[in-house]
Amino acid sequence: MEEKVKKIIKEAEEKIALIKEVIEINELKSRFLGKKSELFSLTALFRTLDSEKKKELGILINKTKAKIEALIEVKREEILARIMAEKLAKESLDVTLPGVMFNSGSKHLLTKVIEDFEDFFIGLGYEIKDGPEVESDYYNFEMLNLDKDHPARNMQDTFYVDVNQLLRTHTSPVQVRTMEKAEGKPIQIICPGKVYRRDEDDQYHSHQFMQIEGLVIGEGINMTHLKGTLLAITKHFFGEDKEIRLRPSYFPFTEPSVEVDVFDGEGYVELLGAGMVHPKVLQMSGYNPEVVTGFAFGIGLERLVMIKYGLDDIRHLYTNDLRFLNQFKGVK
Repeated sequence: MEEKVKKIIKEAEEKIALIKEVIEINELKSRFLGKKSELFSLTALFRTLDSEKKKELGILINKTKAKIEALIEVKREEILARIMAEKLAKESLDVTLPGVMFNSGSKHLLTKVIEDFEDFFIGLGYEIKDGPEVESDYYNFEMLNLDKDHPARNMQDTFYVDVNQLLRTHTSPVQVRTMEKAEGKPIQIICPGKVYRRDEDDQYHSHQFMQIEGLVIGEGINMTHLKGTLLAITKHFFGEDKEIRLRPSYFPFTEPSVEVDVFDGEGYVELLGAGMVHPKVLQMSGYNPEVVTGFAFGIGLERLVMIKYGLDDIRHLYTNDLRFLNQFKGVK
């Protein structure tokens, strides 16, 4: 038996020495170690041997198998090393060649504006909050003083997932959720994020757009604080020479409510909506409106970007046209 095994090993060594390519190694491995190999056929003798002889034969077969595998792996490494050496010998690098210029990306205008606003408000002591885009009717409408049959719901044409779930029409639900968690404590937050309404996509409207809403709640908060905040936003974003105008308006979750216009040099342009938080909204979220007050505002970011950068079509912001986007690489 040992002579037969020695013969197998010797034959394997001779065949391995002749191998030139990796594919030949796999073929040889199958020939000497596969189920049709001569070494594997020796296992058929197990049923004719006693336990002691079986043990000896098993040890002999395993040692032979291990030796052949080791020889094959050594040869594999030799071939791979040769192939790599040949490849390196053929390749060369000319360090005098000019480098390749790569076009670097830049932040999208909307991203720049969001980060700018976040930095600005963090500097004023605000926190940044976010929430789910698939929202419940309860948080999106009811907790904002818009009951099931409230006529103001018609102002926001909504994408409903089912009777109780919808794509949020504003980021106000984030404010409500934050108010509930605050348990009557003061709040100073902004809520940036995507919102959805069933608007017809055109030059000035999109079914999806970005919004930043702000909320401040505490004792003694009044319209003076709101106007000061709105003026600070306007001057930060459009320049120190800009002024604002407040016009009476209506929102179900604020009372009184205002529309905010900014003077663009030729006339006033509508900018955002704001107001003092409605007492009912405060009460539903766990605050005592006899003790605390608050203000809120909501900004459509695309509108601000269009006014500041002189864009004539909101769709430019979503078509991913590099000819358009590259114009604003260095713009702050």
